Amino acid sequence: MKQTIKTSRTAGYLEKLFRTLNERYFDNSIEEPIITIQSTPRAYGHITVAKAWRKGNGDLRHELNIAAGTLDRPIEEIVATVLHEMVHLANLQAGVRDCSRSGTYHNKRFKTTAEACDLRIEYDPRIGWSVTSPTEALIDFIISNGWEDIRMSREDGCISRTPGRGSPDRTPTTPTTPKKSSTRKYICPGCKMSVRATREVNIICGDCGLKMVRV
Repeated sequence: MKQTIKTSRTAGYLEKLFRTLNERYFDNSIEEPIITIQSTPRAYGHITVAKAWRKGNGDLRHELNIAAGTLDRPIEEIVATVLHEMVHLANLQAGVRDCSRSGTYHNKRFKTTAEACDLRIEYDPRIGWSVTSPTEALIDFIISNGWEDIRMSREDGCISRTPGRGSPDRTPTTPTTPKKSSTRKYICPGCKMSVRATREVNIICGDCGLKMVRV
């Protein structure tokens, strides 16, 4: 796979993630938003409550943003953020109010939907049921699709990694301490084919007959 080192390619990659996740967890029922890559102070991402974008045919769409300064996190954390925002979007479409306090406090309605989508949700007294991480089931799904880490990130310093409040027209994904990747990558020394696993494994490349090496 080509490395995602251009914003246009990264945006396209995020759109691909959205469509696959939409099919897997929502039966393609979520209206596709405009996916953006911008700074989101004190959050990993947001979804606008209002439809903030107008397409050429006049259709209005929500905005799903991934914070530019956090793109270099492990792919399972990026996917968890995208899926977190998709849960908000699904609830918006269904008329379910899953946040209060100007969109910062996540209630149990959010938790219920998110956990049904293979997300692990933990409680924080300031932001409610919002602390998000991928479950093993989600990581297995990521591996099965061959999704790779994004190899770029905006230098936003620590601003986008500091928990804080959002604004009335967006529901933020509040950052926690950055985690190490939960997956391990192995490469064949011959053909350079790569695979990922959720634990230490001893595997041999079926094409070359060589033992694959952990990167």
